[in-house]
Amino acid sequence: MWDNFLRTIKKNYTGWLLLIPGIILLLYIVWSPILRGTQYSFFKLAGFTPIEFVGFRNYIEVVTDTFFLQILGNTVKYVLWSLLIGLPLPLIVAVFINEMIHGKEFFKFSTYFPMIVPGVAASLIWWFIYQPGKLGLLNSLFVHLGLPMGDWLQNKDMVIPLIIISATWNSFGATMMMYLASLQGVKQELYDASRVDGAGLFGRVRHVMMPHMYGVILLLAIRQVISVFQIMEQPLAMTYGGPNNASMTLALQGFFYAFRSTNQVGKSLALGMITFVMLIVLTWVYLRFDKKINH
Repeated sequence: MWDNFLRTIKKNYTGWLLLIPGIILLLYIVWSPILRGTQYSFFKLAGFTPIEFVGFRNYIEVVTDTFFLQILGNTVKYVLWSLLIGLPLPLIVAVFINEMIHGKEFFKFSTYFPMIVPGVAASLIWWFIYQPGKLGLLNSLFVHLGLPMGDWLQNKDMVIPLIIISATWNSFGATMMMYLASLQGVKQELYDASRVDGAGLFGRVRHVMMPHMYGVILLLAIRQVISVFQIMEQPLAMTYGGPNNASMTLALQGFFYAFRSTNQVGKSLALGMITFVMLIVLTWVYLRFDKKINH
């Protein structure tokens, strides 16, 4: 067995030499912090220096925190709203762009353009739009139309979907392009045949596009769940977790434990590991679906 392994290495030594730098960087940059964070989550820390082994105390304090279940529920709400808002809209736009004869390049550019805006900058733009009173762009528009002004981000029932709208605007282009690329992979003969059979737009979507797009939609949905489960910069920039923790997320709470509170770095690492385990489960689900679809 060992001889076979050595022969395999010798036969493919060029490939292994090319892989070694990447493997070293992966171990040092990705896995080393994960392993160190796992180790330190069982310690009481002074800053980022472990001083006392406390076992599962950090984990127990995190999950028994008064707001833990609320924050976990908020994170799930972000995911659900992102699937409701951020998943179908790029697909709808991709379908319409795919059906266009003229102006495709303009609409590709205009929908992708928000992607080049950094996430925090995009959040601050939307924070200005949602400002309360007449200072907010949205309220100014409402006043102009003779409609009552809204509280927007100060409304605990609206804050999560409003933040998801801003995040969707920022990431819309990349998702739309992936859908569009998949749509353009459909054979033109199928479109032509459906038109000959008298199928309109909705008929082509149902009978030609959706069977081809099912796998892509499923995989993008799972990837979106994994991504939104880690959302932090948007609520940090727009609401700081408010009002009354209504927009707080697991990632943002971990940030606050580490950088806003005193001597709670261990709790931050413990919360990070809890989130990490949840994401491992979601990633496993993603890989299972990916394997089924590709095979």
